Amino acid sequence: MTSFLSTDLIIEITYLVATALFILSLKWMSSPTTARHGVWAGELGMLLAVAGTLLNRGIVDYKWVAIALVLGTIIGVPLGKVQMTAVPQRTALSHAFGALCVTLVGTAEFYLRAPNVPRFMMSVLSMEVILGSLTFTGSLMAAGKLQEILPQRPITYKGQNIVNLGMLAASVGVAAYLVMHPDHLYLFPIILVIPLLFGVMMIVPIGGADMPTVISLLNSYAGLSAAAMGFVLDSKLLIVAGALDGASGLILSVNMSKAMNRSFSNVLFGAFGQEQVAVKGGQETRAVRSATPEEAAGILAAASKVVIVPGYGMAVAQAQHKVRELYDNLTKRGVDVKFGIHPVAGRMPGHMNVLLAEADIPYDKLLDMDEINGEFPQTDVALIIGANDVTNPAARTDSSSPIFGMPILDVDKARTVMVIKRSMGTGFAGIDNPLYYLDKTLMLFGDAKNFVGAIVRELSGGDGHG
Repeated sequence: MTSFLSTDLIIEITYLVATALFILSLKWMSSPTTARHGVWAGELGMLLAVAGTLLNRGIVDYKWVAIALVLGTIIGVPLGKVQMTAVPQRTALSHAFGALCVTLVGTAEFYLRAPNVPRFMMSVLSMEVILGSLTFTGSLMAAGKLQEILPQRPITYKGQNIVNLGMLAASVGVAAYLVMHPDHLYLFPIILVIPLLFGVMMIVPIGGADMPTVISLLNSYAGLSAAAMGFVLDSKLLIVAGALDGASGLILSVNMSKAMNRSFSNVLFGAFGQEQVAVKGGQETRAVRSATPEEAAGILAAASKVVIVPGYGMAVAQAQHKVRELYDNLTKRGVDVKFGIHPVAGRMPGHMNVLLAEADIPYDKLLDMDEINGEFPQTDVALIIGANDVTNPAARTDSSSPIFGMPILDVDKARTVMVIKRSMGTGFAGIDNPLYYLDKTLMLFGDAKNFVGAIVRELSGGDGHG
């Protein structure tokens, strides 16, 4: 008995320390300067959580646990070695795996406990399975869209929202009935299968422009389902960790919706991202001014203040290291260079910050939208690298635009605007950008990595040392 008590005490202490580390991890990851500490704290917390669980005397055979750990490592290591551009879909896959785990555990617990399942236990178990299963398929769909395996544009049909909400309501209704009558085992597959289908249908009408918000929302669902699993398994650590995950994901989703001046309902049901074939004023036929790397280099060299605005185009081209070379070159010339980061630039929260941090851009040069917008009127050159929708002035002036009211980076207030872009194609929002047709705007057509590299070579005297 003494040894059992001592083991239980060790487990509780281990869980307590793991919980503290999870909280510190979230706190530290809120700032770029402490983000690495946050990652390490989260990893150590998870290691302690696993170790504490393995000490549980309820485990009767470690053979299957060992097999699962080995298989998980074999699968996980290659999944961790992805390009920075693939981090969003990799994150979505993590949500899918976690949600699948929750769903399987919930299903197993139901059939182990049925038909004598207490009402409270049946309630949280139903919540666990419904949220877990819809998060599983929803995350797989999101990963497919981000990987461009599936269409990025919204796929809609008449009455879609009614059908989707009806499916969700049906699963909740069946769950409520099971809470009252848990002995009706044949109904349980319904609250498993319908949410699986709902997860697919939920993501189909959502466009690529909204994937950052969707990913954080799915993260919230995964956390809430894990918290519900904590109640089912009587695990305080799971309850706390799941609640932290769910709350942080929800707060992030709210903040991102505010950054786009849109509501959750508009994100989930607005079919944002449909291609607009008719652009107001016929702007698609207007001429634009373009420039060569030599001309762009000359303009940048003559500037006193430059603001670089990164977007997904920089991520696709993996141009962040060339951008660092451009930053170094201009800084040596005495040019004041800063970076303007929109909160929803890229395909996941903080995407641009992660890429630029990877290239060792100084943290104090990465300014968010509110910090940088006041500086654009005094900026000589705003250099946009693949950012489309977050720089579109139609958000301020065109009430018919889908992005009307969305806060944007005020790049059009700079003295000169240069845009590196492969073509005149629209961004994720599927709308044209009147910024490109301004007299002060120069279009720099080409791959971002190659074009920035060419600019660096010109600034270095064309000797190829850029």
